[in-house]
Amino acid sequence: MSTLPTFADVQAAARRLEGIVIRTPLLENARVNAKLGGRLFIKAECLQRTGSFKIRGAYNFLASMSEADRKKGAVGWSSGNHAQGLAEAGRLLGVKTTIVMPADAPALKVANTRASGAEVVLYDRVKESREEIGTAIAQRTGATIVPPYDHPWILTGQGTAGLELAEQAKALGVTLDAVAAPCSGGGLSTGVALGVKGIMPNATAHAGEPAGFDDLARSLASGNKEKNAKLSGSICDALLAPEPGDVTFPLAQKVLGPGLVVTDDEVLDAMEVAFREFKIVVEPGGAVALAAALTGKLPVKGRAVAVVCSGGNVDHATFQRALQRHKA
Repeated sequence: MSTLPTFADVQAAARRLEGIVIRTPLLENARVNAKLGGRLFIKAECLQRTGSFKIRGAYNFLASMSEADRKKGAVGWSSGNHAQGLAEAGRLLGVKTTIVMPADAPALKVANTRASGAEVVLYDRVKESREEIGTAIAQRTGATIVPPYDHPWILTGQGTAGLELAEQAKALGVTLDAVAAPCSGGGLSTGVALGVKGIMPNATAHAGEPAGFDDLARSLASGNKEKNAKLSGSICDALLAPEPGDVTFPLAQKVLGPGLVVTDDEVLDAMEVAFREFKIVVEPGGAVALAAALTGKLPVKGRAVAVVCSGGNVDHATFQRALQRHKA
């Protein structure tokens, strides 16, 4: 891609999304701050429509399409949150949506996607290619493919969460030293970096990933696109993209600092802290940036740091696992 998305593109997306998405709160907790020795803010995108940030990019994409293309429908593939965001955006804009989802996606995410009116096509994420299935549907129906992350309309839509975050921090009289967001293919982390840096250019921005699926962190370190060895195996089901995107990676090289990598146990601990101290429900993939801050991999001491908790669509059993980790 010759021209990378800019802060102005994020601002344009914010205008399209005005009145559609929730301006989610920026949360702070005195006990957590005292323990970390700095100020930690959470952008609670788990409270967004459909329970995650994904409606931002999906709605911005559909709203940017021509009327003629919208009438032909949209096709997407997702483990769950992009599915729900695209389905709901389609419902709001009157666009027929078909979503290709892995058969092992959380049942709650599949049910919610169908509840917004989307047709769901299930596949085996180890043996089948969601891209091939979705592309075949698009070719047969004339529908437009709406990728989960690797498109300027998607990542600038996601970037509106960063724009809001920086505006909210500024309203509190806070200048952020660093911001971090969860990362699968890089749409949210690069978008948030654009949105924050447009207001606070000196803030560093980082992507959080689960151990074993840290393709972006390794790619940023090597300067080349690196792939994950496995396609599944982390509790963070939303963050298992095999490699960085063709659009997101060059932007990541420009706007992101070193990657942050956390374990599944650290993620479960972060989910528990989010519930106990911040009173929010965060899914595993949504908690990786918070986990990085709580473990010191993203230093908070003496600084003002913000993290995006990107989604709250977690099944009961997994959430129970997290809550049981608390030691009174």
